[in-house]
Amino acid sequence: MKVSAKNQNNQSLVTAKGLMVFGQSEKGLHTADFECCDDIQVEPYTGNFKLQIMRDGNVYATERPKRVKNTPIFREDNSSLTLGKDGRYYFVFSLPEDRVNELPEQLLRQARAIARKAMSLMING
Repeated sequence: MKVSAKNQNNQSLVTAKGLMVFGQSEKGLHTADFECCDDIQVEPYTGNFKLQIMRDGNVYATERPKRVKNTPIFREDNSSLTLGKDGRYYFVFSLPEDRVNELPEQLLRQARAIARKAMSLMING
């Protein structure tokens, strides 16, 4: 198995021999564990990966890019207005279920507050 790690601008490859065990947890999630049999030193790393296990046992892991979150334009207590990377505006409102009796009032109050801020920005440029 090849383990790759990036060192600043160049990429180094380390080849390691070992055992890989494929399994499935009680909750139905797939697992793959690799135990190295060589005496090697690599930098510890945790990341999000796409892992492909092929029919013949070959394993391919590709790191997923970090998620880029939208930056809020305006915020209120439980809501925000953002401009997405796709050029669309998003109004997000969340409230805990135990406060459902406040939902209509809070939603209206915060949506109006953000709308006022957006209008003043458009008017004042």
